[in-house]
Amino acid sequence: MEYIVETKGLTKSYGGKQVVKNVDLKVPKECVYGFMGPNGAGKSTTLKMLLGLIRCTDGQAWIDGKEMNQKNRLEILRETGSLIESPSYYGHLTGRENLEIVRTLKKAPEKEVDQVLELVRMERQQDKKAREYSLGMKQRLGLAAALIGRPRLLILDEPTNGLDPAGIQEIRELICELPKRMGITVLVSSHLLSEMDQMADYVGIINHGQLIFQDKLEALHEHSKSKLLLRVMNRTAALKILEGRQIEGRVTEEGILIPGLSDDRAADLVSALAAGGAGLYRIEERQKSLEDIFLSLTGRRESL
Repeated sequence: MEYIVETKGLTKSYGGKQVVKNVDLKVPKECVYGFMGPNGAGKSTTLKMLLGLIRCTDGQAWIDGKEMNQKNRLEILRETGSLIESPSYYGHLTGRENLEIVRTLKKAPEKEVDQVLELVRMERQQDKKAREYSLGMKQRLGLAAALIGRPRLLILDEPTNGLDPAGIQEIRELICELPKRMGITVLVSSHLLSEMDQMADYVGIINHGQLIFQDKLEALHEHSKSKLLLRVMNRTAALKILEGRQIEGRVTEEGILIPGLSDDRAADLVSALAAGGAGLYRIEERQKSLEDIFLSLTGRRESL
């Protein structure tokens, strides 16, 4: 597999305290990579090191095969778009005029302004002063500016922060389009697991500065395999029946928790429990949400 971003032992310390610790990122080409973690976990610091905005204390980073250092930084940034924190713009200029400045600086063709305006669906608002834009429109303007020059990599730090549900959906749809429509790899950070679940192909989870999970989104969902909760009147009889069918059962306060079963095996078990005097009166399916998985990985209880 080809990677557009790779890091090895990437570390950043402030005042002797490590805020990013030996992070080894591997971001495949032409995908949406969700970089997740609680606020303060080290996401923004990692992204700033990838862009050369701050220097790493230790380790290395490669963008599209080139090491991020003083020698290669400008060449890497020509092929990289980014939106870190709030988008920058001139409030007294129109959206189009702001983009023309970026185009001139990047020495991009004139037609690219029209292309990015269409891509972020801003054609009708392009002649409006930027200071009159809503927060969602300002985010779209920042995205449009980042897309000028047709970058191979787009780095976005919490791009949906502060947006209403409609604005979040618009930004999410745009991000999902970019790899397929333009061949752009999107590395997007967020503390919202529900957002990543709807847009990411691969995910990395960082906690206390350490990368604790990195794989396809499907692999993260593997942690959420369903279980069945049996509520019975006679637990001893129920456990004996489960043992006879080689089904592992764990007694909890609510009942007996067993692994998920096929419909046929579940029906067979229900019949056996009824015939064996277990007194089955309810069977429920239990499945971990992504939030539950995150909490089990990080050990943190917080709103996500």
